[in-house]
Amino acid sequence: VEVPCANVAAMVTSFCARHTVTPDDVWTLFHSYSFDFSVWEMWGALATGGCLVVVPSHVASSPRATVDLLVREKATVVSIVPSVFRHVVTAAGKKEEPRPESVRRIIFGGESVDAGDIRRWRETVSRDCEFVNTYGITETTVFVTSRVLTPEEIDAPASTGFDRDLGRPLGGWRIAVLNEHARPVGPGETGEIWVAGAGVAAGYLGLPELTAERFRTLTLPPDGPRRYYRSGDLATRTADDVFCFVGRADD
Repeated sequence: VEVPCANVAAMVTSFCARHTVTPDDVWTLFHSYSFDFSVWEMWGALATGGCLVVVPSHVASSPRATVDLLVREKATVVSIVPSVFRHVVTAAGKKEEPRPESVRRIIFGGESVDAGDIRRWRETVSRDCEFVNTYGITETTVFVTSRVLTPEEIDAPASTGFDRDLGRPLGGWRIAVLNEHARPVGPGETGEIWVAGAGVAAGYLGLPELTAERFRTLTLPPDGPRRYYRSGDLATRTADDVFCFVGRADD
């Protein structure tokens, strides 16, 4: 996927405008360079003057070693996939071991979040940590939407599926939920997510036919012609433009 440097700059600027970071933050780089989450981990830290801790692969694969690193480095911003977070929570909650209470923000991406795992972190590690759920695609430069998960919804008995609320797009990004004819669906109706704006990639290197299939110029109200990426993800849209994830179009 060809992602221009300007896209990365726009993503970092927009995300950090919504979720404030400082030069005092200590970030972790857990993910492989081949995974788009790493682009955020690296440039989010470096572009804002923070400290970036590169996590060795043997540490990233061990929940206990991961917790020890978070404690030792006094990490404050952690980006993680929910399935890994589950094991880290278990290791972090052991009473006889130091806990990573310095972590002030955990950013989820790539998978569905389990509210029970977040509750366990709040009960055993820290209630002061902020949890951010994201929706993103490599072809639209890591993130499309983000939202802070509130303590009220995390602690609610019926919190299963709460993470399907994608929230709103980042500044400079736009989501359209379209039917099979590439026309907008009404509030509450299911359609496919198409993404326009500052994060849309140039295309697929050496694959012009696939690029033409997935990246298309559409004219949708109230805008003029814009280039969109067709995600293959299904969602509904509320009247005030909050998006709820439904699933994959090819499932």
